[in-house]
Amino acid sequence: MTDYMVESLFKLRAAGVSARGEVLAGLTTFLTMASILFVNPDILAQAGMDHGAVFVATCLAAAIGSAVMGLLANYPIAQAPGMGINAFFTFGLVKGLGLPWQTALGAVFVSGVLFMLVSITRLREGFVNGIPLSLKQAISAGVGLFIALIALQQAGVVVANPDTLVGLGDLHKPQALLALAGFALIVTLERWRVPGAILLGILAITALSAALGLSEFNGVFAAPPSLAPTWLQLDVAGALAPGVLSVVLGFFLMSLTETSGTLIAVAQRGPFLDAEGKLPRLNRALLADSAAISVGALLGTSSTTSYLESSAGIAAGGRTGLTAVTVAGLFLASLFFAPLAAAVPPWATAPALVYVAMLMLKGFALLNWDDITEAAPALLCALTMAFTFSIADGIAFGAIAFVTLNLAAGRRQQIGWPVALIASVFVLKYVLS
Repeated sequence: MTDYMVESLFKLRAAGVSARGEVLAGLTTFLTMASILFVNPDILAQAGMDHGAVFVATCLAAAIGSAVMGLLANYPIAQAPGMGINAFFTFGLVKGLGLPWQTALGAVFVSGVLFMLVSITRLREGFVNGIPLSLKQAISAGVGLFIALIALQQAGVVVANPDTLVGLGDLHKPQALLALAGFALIVTLERWRVPGAILLGILAITALSAALGLSEFNGVFAAPPSLAPTWLQLDVAGALAPGVLSVVLGFFLMSLTETSGTLIAVAQRGPFLDAEGKLPRLNRALLADSAAISVGALLGTSSTTSYLESSAGIAAGGRTGLTAVTVAGLFLASLFFAPLAAAVPPWATAPALVYVAMLMLKGFALLNWDDITEAAPALLCALTMAFTFSIADGIAFGAIAFVTLNLAAGRRQQIGWPVALIASVFVLKYVLS
């Protein structure tokens, strides 16, 4: 790519940056989010999907999403399959509801198309603004509780108990101890602001696990595995069945709220908001995100989303889409690291999930606990997600409770049409099921 092409595509001079600085910023962002290369295949493989194919799909979905974001919207915001959403895919839909993973992929695809239509028709702003802030915060916190429970179970720290439902696992087992050590390592590295702390934590526990003979290590580099086991395996017709439409709605809401929140959060950390506090080219950014969701489903992975870790690259000086395109190139290069991804055991990725869960639980701190009509539905939403093992049901209980309590309190004007629509859809689902 010539200097003229780079300048015409990314407007580096107007942003006051250099190509070298943007590439370094892209490397910084990649290191902070590269752990998804190991976590995503590990989680989706538990849904019955081919580990190698999911690894390739993860690399390609992240590369395509990041490249489209950089080229279409010219923002230094990287994309990849989302943490939390992949857990919803495996443990909420495939294992929880008993859906085939092909149908779950179909639900991801349909939610991406719906997201795209909402972005094109400019309904997104009204839809997002119509969902109470308390429920948005509760969804984030609830997903955090959900994936924390999954991660602790994977590590053997939490186990099933016939009397109390859950109990403490055997802490004499090395897997549980390694997971706890991994979490401590990640937190310590983050405390000292070490770039790629999550990735380093995963790799350290993987190496130690292999050294102790608890897992196999078959090298680092190899030709990429075949994508055939997951390529175009989605079942769109199955996803459109009446009983699965609530799943599509769950994916749609998670993608819409997470992406919108991430874009605004990242934009606030960089000089991207205009004088009115709005994000220019927002629709382009959302189109890039929604397109990446649908493309990822075609490849064979759960929903792709914008990554908050992009703020690390912004802090390193990233200001244009060249940063995101650099991330895309690094994900493509990662295709040749499949043996390393296959060597990562669940107790090495569990600490990363617990750490991400901790970050997501900050949503609880932002709730207005003095307003019971906001706090109660939010708490019900989050707790239902974790204790029913269903993010969709958590969203349903939160929306229904919000509408019911506000009507009872005579605050009808507080109920936006989106939350009323969501509550109505889920009430109908429960009545007919």
